[in-house]
Amino acid sequence: MDLNLRKAILANVSDNNKDQLEATIVDAIQNGEEKMLPGLGVLFELIWQQSDESEKEEMLSTLEKGVQQAQ
Repeated sequence: MDLNLRKAILANVSDNNKDQLEATIVDAIQNGEEKMLPGLGVLFELIWQQSDESEKEEMLSTLEKGVQQAQ
């Protein structure tokens, strides 16, 4: 069976507008279900790929702060 999880996730959100994408992200985080993590990863991958170097640096700084606070 050839299951491409990335393609399946992208197909599920391909027609979503900004509000729907936000709802998907918020729902995934609030539910805290492990099965939602791959989808968030794919969405983050898209964000990363569309970001310039300064945006990436800002995300990394934000991520670093979040990781430190989560400890």
